[in-house]
Amino acid sequence: MATKQKTIYFCKECGASSSTWLGKCPHCGAWNSFVEEVVKRNDSSNKTSRQPNKTTEAMLITDIPLSQMQRTNTHNAELNRVLGGGLVAGSVILVGGEPGIGKSTLLLQVALDCKDQTVLYVSGEESSEQIKMRAERLNGQNSRCYILTETDCEHILSQAENLHPDIIVIDSVQTLTVEYIDATAGSVSQIRECAARLSRYAKETATPLFLIGHITKDGNIAGPKILEHMVDVVLQFEGDRNYGYRILRSIKNRYGSTAELGIYEMQTYGLREVNNPSEILLSGREEQLSGTAIAATVEGSRTIMIETQALVAHSFYPSPQRTSTGFDLRRLSMLLAVLEKREGLRIGNKDVFLNIAGGIRVFDTATDLAIIASLISSSQEKPVSSKHCFAAEIGLSSEIRPVTHINERISEANKLGFERIYISKYNLKGITPSQYRLEIVPLAKIDDLMRYIL
Repeated sequence: MATKQKTIYFCKECGASSSTWLGKCPHCGAWNSFVEEVVKRNDSSNKTSRQPNKTTEAMLITDIPLSQMQRTNTHNAELNRVLGGGLVAGSVILVGGEPGIGKSTLLLQVALDCKDQTVLYVSGEESSEQIKMRAERLNGQNSRCYILTETDCEHILSQAENLHPDIIVIDSVQTLTVEYIDATAGSVSQIRECAARLSRYAKETATPLFLIGHITKDGNIAGPKILEHMVDVVLQFEGDRNYGYRILRSIKNRYGSTAELGIYEMQTYGLREVNNPSEILLSGREEQLSGTAIAATVEGSRTIMIETQALVAHSFYPSPQRTSTGFDLRRLSMLLAVLEKREGLRIGNKDVFLNIAGGIRVFDTATDLAIIASLISSSQEKPVSSKHCFAAEIGLSSEIRPVTHINERISEANKLGFERIYISKYNLKGITPSQYRLEIVPLAKIDDLMRYIL
């Protein structure tokens, strides 16, 4: 059969194709995103590789029966939490993260821990001996875990049809190729076609599928943006290499919440699940230091106590520095403006450094009050007691605004032995102070907080 070749330009952001190069993608509006690829299609292989479409009929939504199939337990409590309770049959999960962050280690641990499931672990980057060595380091054994070192998508699907696995892991999707597309592995057309073939197999056989994805220097998953639309769940594995902690975030989840968070600690034998992250994110200092305050933040259904550290120092430059680690720099600038304008705290000509201890990044606005307390403490050299914590949002008029899940925040602080928690006075509704051992201090303005600190 004759082989057809032609050059097509693909958009790296949305996967749109064009016969000519375009400076701006007409579909997603991205600039300079088109890349050239030589596509060779073999008509016979393309037709035989596709299964005939099954005839389906439209049904009333009231007539569709609900399946009683339970979620598959991954035997990893943190992963189950992020997924929403376990693996859904036929779901496709994309796991992204920086090189060496622990993506392969996490999924290999899952493959070894699921002893009651048949797992097919496909690697396009390591040999079977290397995977065996890593499994020995993880001290995991699973007699039903199959290892396949292959990059040909057709052969992987053929092996899956023979083994009928309960779970499939692909490491990584950027290394896979299909024969009838003459493009290098990791190109837009190869990633899109391989992901589509694997996703179709997962849906038809109700097999959960994990895809490990590389990320670019910008922090996005490599390949076309359409890859994230094709899958059911997108998980981001992140962490600071200077710390041993790793965070698994849910960016997209069709079967659960996207606000859940999983925390791991990297050790010599692999990733250890952290059941109580508050204890590891709080420093066990003995003396009182200025510039530190404890915030009660909520990630999904989990309440975490984190330590905010601020340093306000005299600037030796015409333009003062503003540095933030683990917190939005623009929101820090807003909080500094509130202190300058509303409270008269002269810090506009000083350097300000903010750090969230433990190397994690927080997005909860309830940390505002703790950050304000640490900034005031550092500026005035007045330490805040390590037995006090904060949970409230700051408004532009210096008012202290209420936050959600206030009962969970107070309960976590009470459980960890804190003596006092500062909250908004508008959060007092529905709270029974007598059931807690700690003191609940309601605040209306930042002025009220300054009186307690100063």
